[in-house]
Amino acid sequence: MAWVVRGEFRKLWIGQLVSGAGSAITTVALPLVAVVNLQASAVEMGALSALTIAPHLVLGLQAGVWVDRWSRRRVLIWTDLGRLLLLGSIPAAAALGWLHLGQLYVVAVLTGVLTLLSDTASQTLIPFLVPRADLMRANSAALLNANLATTAGPSVAGFLVQVLTAPFAIVVDAASYLVSTIAAYRLKEPERAPAPERSEVRLSAGLQVLFSNRVLTPLVVSAMIAAMAGAMQGPLVVLFLVRELHKPPAFVGLTITAFGVAAVVGTLFASTWCRRVGIGRSYLSGVFLASLNGAALATGRTPLILLGQVLAGLGMSLSGVPQRTLRLALAPAHLLGQVTSAWRTLVIGGQTIGALASGVLAATLQIRPTLLIATAGMLAGLVVAICSPVRSLHALPDETQPDEEGRSMAEH
Repeated sequence: MAWVVRGEFRKLWIGQLVSGAGSAITTVALPLVAVVNLQASAVEMGALSALTIAPHLVLGLQAGVWVDRWSRRRVLIWTDLGRLLLLGSIPAAAALGWLHLGQLYVVAVLTGVLTLLSDTASQTLIPFLVPRADLMRANSAALLNANLATTAGPSVAGFLVQVLTAPFAIVVDAASYLVSTIAAYRLKEPERAPAPERSEVRLSAGLQVLFSNRVLTPLVVSAMIAAMAGAMQGPLVVLFLVRELHKPPAFVGLTITAFGVAAVVGTLFASTWCRRVGIGRSYLSGVFLASLNGAALATGRTPLILLGQVLAGLGMSLSGVPQRTLRLALAPAHLLGQVTSAWRTLVIGGQTIGALASGVLAATLQIRPTLLIATAGMLAGLVVAICSPVRSLHALPDETQPDEEGRSMAEH
């Protein structure tokens, strides 16, 4: 990725890599704090996961308006500093004996808000930092960044939890945001075009772009359904592995590491795979592979659990690169923030429903049936994309604007 990770994009990439690696540790440590230290139930675990992503649903559209009008560099700086303080409060409270589940809920919500703003700003900066010809490769690099982080973080998270205990393992994540803040401070933000007319800065602008394009519409519906179903698995993984299968924290870290390694490999080949099978079919193949994880986990067999994580990691990269590239290529430049936040509101915010449903279903039907329901839901999202122009889309569209009928001339 050296040919695209250069210039100002390199500063953004490094900062997000470091903070992402720290966050990956918290991905393991925070649920373990709730399960091991605070004895959280399945419903409470679902609530914790839902609160982390709820800001995307509640504030997602507004965040896009803010990011399109604010300095994206300043957004990155202040959100990193805020997350440093919030996450640092967990080990501090644990040391004083004040840690309780309510604090985890508050930290989950507030860090979710800051992450929403930070992710929207970092994603919408990419088209301004690299030429259009490098857009798919830049998105591959950005996903490689995230995947390297999720690989490096959990590979040591389980052991840090065992050595330091879960609350104090989160110190590493808090410290990572200091490095990210420095990288963002050194970033030179490209000159912004004049602020759009207030008539274009409205909560519905991003949604109108997404639902007026014959490619983006089925893509966002497919991704929303698949993500909602996939979110049903997330809160249950740690609970299932620790309580039902009696796996140690190190194994929890190993499973997430297997996902991360596969995601890294998938990211390295995603651009080539898109060129070989087509950008649309790359998305389809990725969703299919990722959907198998729930069924593999439900078997309770160690080899299949690890295989499911590998398939999910590959699938995330093979579907993530094309969908992000299509979204950034087809959205008008002055509405990138609003389109990105609208997407995240629907796709990531929708995961709130899946996370909450997972706790209720697990308490009612047990964890294994819930994991199988999640797999079926992801396959339903795949069907939506198969029955749309996404299936026959081979290359990145040349045009960024919709035609007179509100459709993109994207098919080749």
